[in-house]
Amino acid sequence: MSRITFPATIAAAPEASQPLLQAVEKQLGSVPNLFRLASVSPTALQGYLGLSGALAKGRLLTATRERVALAVAQENGCSYCLSAHSYLGKNLAKLDDAEIAANRAGRSTDAKADAAVQFAVKVLNARGRVATEDLREVRDAGYDDGQIIEIVQHVALNIWTNYLNELAQTEIDFPVVDAGVLAA
Repeated sequence: MSRITFPATIAAAPEASQPLLQAVEKQLGSVPNLFRLASVSPTALQGYLGLSGALAKGRLLTATRERVALAVAQENGCSYCLSAHSYLGKNLAKLDDAEIAANRAGRSTDAKADAAVQFAVKVLNARGRVATEDLREVRDAGYDDGQIIEIVQHVALNIWTNYLNELAQTEIDFPVVDAGVLAA
């Protein structure tokens, strides 16, 4: 059970959150617990959806965004987000099991994506204070400064969802993946 009570239905959510949750339901076909949790603060839900929606229009491929989310969730030990992004990675971004396992280990089987995932993990662990060499490596892999900024924003967005779900101990409503158990 979540340590923060959140609405069980859209109708039970704060009035300002209801249209936002309806849009999530229309897009995803359901309203995952993370969104209902965030709806307790309409401002937080609006901020999350706004940044998430803007980044979805960015220049990073969907697969790269999911790879970064998987790596960040694993590093932060967030089983909720790891479960959600394993599901989305497989079903939306069409990542295979080997790729998801590599992402959880902070890598990718794709050379260009590997640079982005490794950079994202470095940004996370160094709290943005990466070495000049790290920046050069991600640039050399083909990412320009705009895409690098998007990688940093994806790290930040995923830190927020990781922290929120860990704080709340949100019940996982995706096929469960345990962050404490790395795939072989």
